[in-house]
Amino acid sequence: MQVIEQRFTVNYTFPVIFTREVFAPDNPVLADVLRQGGHPHSQALVAIDSEVVRLNPGLLEQISQYGEAHQSVMSFVAPPFQVRGGEVCKHEPTEVERIHALVERHKICRHSFIIAIGGGAVLDAVGYAAATAHRGVRLIRLPTTVLAQNDAGIGVKNGVNAFGRKNFLGTFAPPFAVINDAAFLHSLPVRDLRAGMAEAVKVALIRDREFFDFLYEERASLSRFAPAAMEKMIFRCAELHLQHIGGGGDAFENGSSRPLDFGHWVAHKLEELSASEIKHGEAVAIGIALDSLYSRHLGILGEMDLFRILTLLETLGFALSHPALSWLDVEKALSEFREHLGGDLSIPLLEGIGRKVEAHEIDLPLMKRCIALLMERAAGKAGEGVGPAVSANTLGRGLRIA
Repeated sequence: MQVIEQRFTVNYTFPVIFTREVFAPDNPVLADVLRQGGHPHSQALVAIDSEVVRLNPGLLEQISQYGEAHQSVMSFVAPPFQVRGGEVCKHEPTEVERIHALVERHKICRHSFIIAIGGGAVLDAVGYAAATAHRGVRLIRLPTTVLAQNDAGIGVKNGVNAFGRKNFLGTFAPPFAVINDAAFLHSLPVRDLRAGMAEAVKVALIRDREFFDFLYEERASLSRFAPAAMEKMIFRCAELHLQHIGGGGDAFENGSSRPLDFGHWVAHKLEELSASEIKHGEAVAIGIALDSLYSRHLGILGEMDLFRILTLLETLGFALSHPALSWLDVEKALSEFREHLGGDLSIPLLEGIGRKVEAHEIDLPLMKRCIALLMERAAGKAGEGVGPAVSANTLGRGLRIA
């Protein structure tokens, strides 16, 4: 037998830039990013979230004017292609196929750019199209939601849904650059503003107690979406996510440990069961609450820590239950998550705020009881004449492990 062992290393570098009014003619950020492509003049195809267009009247004209103002550096090959906002663009292949067709029609090459503007779902779908056209067209992401700016839009993953499974098809393909424009947040509906904060709570819980303390202390300001608190939250959350992706040693997730998925095994399933009626961040908040409660009843998370976690999530405005929880097949959900991880189950849990531990087995009766406790608590809070809500302290003490 003869063997030739091939080995090589590929370095990836991309900037995550924070700015305002990215399409103001005198803002050079986007033009400077395209200039970094190494060509004196670059072609770009713009794909934009239809909901962003609706919420920002005049944006399409601003994009056109920006192209005219910087035509010495760049040219938009066509008017912006509007992608249906939300999970629908990931459920159906229409958008990806049309982007591939536009790439072919306008002779977009691997040294050209696709500029994706929108929320996390649109960035996922457009990113998947970019990564699979010519085996990879340069992608510039302009995230427009809190969730996309602090998490979904700054990483290396792209994907679409298939076979009833979230992100069943996808790629690991780092973007050329990410540009976070704070001005986009001003037009967001309250529900979208809130949903993005769940990922900040998540990454604080697994990596940075000081950041969690900031979120807890500023919870009232964040619940009102105060700009200063929101921008600080987004920046630090993005910074922590980037540190983990770049310094965690497994950027392309070849292993089974995915600490950034704390609370996500149930969140992904809730999105599927509710047909995406529940937003990703809302589902993550429920997942955080559930896995924190489970950690408490394993005896590895303190009662006061659980109290602070639930208090923060509820002050921010999250409902910590949903009817889809009652439809959840825990064993099947864990099995599918194990498959998604690559065969070995690895669920991040908390042994303290800012400290995570990986669990490779889950006590199914205990997890089901924790789900029941969350649902009982929600029913108590929402109902009238049914008695007091189950408190965080009761949740922490109300179950003993046999």
